[in-house]
Amino acid sequence: MANLVDFVQNEFVAKNEFPAFQSGDTITVYYEIKEGSKTRTQFFRGVVIQRRGSGASETFTIRKMSGTVGVERIFPVNLPAIQKIEVNKQGKVRRARIFYFRELTGKKARIKEIRRK
Repeated sequence: MANLVDFVQNEFVAKNEFPAFQSGDTITVYYEIKEGSKTRTQFFRGVVIQRRGSGASETFTIRKMSGTVGVERIFPVNLPAIQKIEVNKQGKVRRARIFYFRELTGKKARIKEIRRK
């Protein structure tokens, strides 16, 4: 049964091509919003807290600060509304899921940047 699910996901689910990113990276996700008959592009910039799952059901969680309130958003990787993803900074973290980042404030909430070209 698992082979059948894998086959259907590989054959019929449209895969989006995005740059490689991991937890600790600061990324900007541009996605399309439909309001009635109009569509517009909105972006969400924040730090990747986790990537979870594999294949067509993979998701990633982004956290940003809006004023003093933390806002998190979960995006499926294969969401058709996602137009593009930009990697703004690559961060150096020692864990795949950085949930401890939620409690950090001020200077402690900074992630060391990796300079790569």
